[in-house]
Amino acid sequence: MTGPRPAGTVVLVGNPKPESRTLALARATAAALLDALGTAAPSGAVVTVDLGGLTADPLSRGPAWAAALDQARAARLLVIASPTYKGAYTGLLKLFADDLPPQALAGTVAVGITTAASPAHLPAGEAHLRPLLLELGAAVPAPVLAVAEANLPDPQPVIAGWLAGAAAAIAGALTPPTVRPDRTENQQPART
Repeated sequence: MTGPRPAGTVVLVGNPKPESRTLALARATAAALLDALGTAAPSGAVVTVDLGGLTADPLSRGPAWAAALDQARAARLLVIASPTYKGAYTGLLKLFADDLPPQALAGTVAVGITTAASPAHLPAGEAHLRPLLLELGAAVPAPVLAVAEANLPDPQPVIAGWLAGAAAAIAGALTPPTVRPDRTENQQPART
């Protein structure tokens, strides 16, 4: 993809089951995050990509798959969620990530979310999802939000607790650096 990145937010979910609880969590997290970011939030539509609902056979990699890859690459803010499978993220998410070229997410701020059936799997997001996002070139300014399955019926308290520590870092990553004027023009000659 060439040219400037369009602004916007993409919620991408790697659960093989369409319309999953992971998808509901990712949408709720994105909504709360965008609300907390206020004016720092990227402008534009929020696009949801539910990988489990794209195709009956993800190995076919049809037009919907290609469109999802383009949407992920174009996002300014990528909220990416997966249940924990075998101590990491899903194979479906791995298949998707493998189709992204190196540094495909450069210029993207990524927020990782994982769900876990066992408390022992709560660290999987930091151990596996964060390195994947960094490998793809994304900025990952906040810890991965890890939510236990027991909290999925009402995730708002967990989301709020995570946001309290994460929102400022994400806002800072989304804010372009201030361009400072060239100091040499305004500096006084050195006295000797």
